[in-house]
Amino acid sequence: MYLDVNGITMLYDRAMVLNDVSFHVDKEELVSLVGPNGAGKSTLLRALAGLIGWEKDTLKGTTLGKITLEGKVLFDGEDMMNLPSHQIAKRGLILCPERGRPFREMTVLENLEIGGYLVKDKSIVRETIERVYALFPVLKKREAQVSGTLSGGERTMLSVARALMSQAKLLLIDEPSVGLAPMVKEDLFSRISQVHGMGITILLSEQDIGFAFNLANRNYVLSRGKVIAEGASEDLLADELIRKTYLGL
Repeated sequence: MYLDVNGITMLYDRAMVLNDVSFHVDKEELVSLVGPNGAGKSTLLRALAGLIGWEKDTLKGTTLGKITLEGKVLFDGEDMMNLPSHQIAKRGLILCPERGRPFREMTVLENLEIGGYLVKDKSIVRETIERVYALFPVLKKREAQVSGTLSGGERTMLSVARALMSQAKLLLIDEPSVGLAPMVKEDLFSRISQVHGMGITILLSEQDIGFAFNLANRNYVLSRGKVIAEGASEDLLADELIRKTYLGL
């Protein structure tokens, strides 16, 4: 198993946000994580990326309360439990956040260059920029444009491209289709499929069940912070209880 997540539990004060979540992603798989708003998908991806402190009172002393996160995460055989987020990213486990979240005052090219900051060989950085421009031609056209003025779809493409700049091995892509028109979604998911075709492992969090199930090798269904089903797309869609209760179909 390339990514092995075991027993992730997160408490916000006394409220349980993630409840003993366990799953795995094999190397070069594209696995989807689906479920309704508030299921805990984004929180889980942020935890895997090291953006929520393990067993730390990360918000102690504030009005927001106390966060406690427990569990075990192995990536490529290495324990990620106590690593800070920049060390996790250095190992190739990269989060593409919801709505892209570029450095808004920087140009597209500057965002890509920041993505390659940890890569010491600048010739590799230049080669990777050309590769992501081939994958996302619109970014080449927009390379001098300030990122805060990009469309939603372009911001998401930039987020994925920026992750590729850091020589990502496993992409955590969070809700890429939020707010996008159907035709933009189709183009974006085609690009994600091409990224997967480059041999990059992907864990995709997504509300659009149709798109996610068409892309993924396997799927996990998350509800109220707990994994309640796992399987191939056709098997989950054939289960009437899962389809109606958890997928809203």
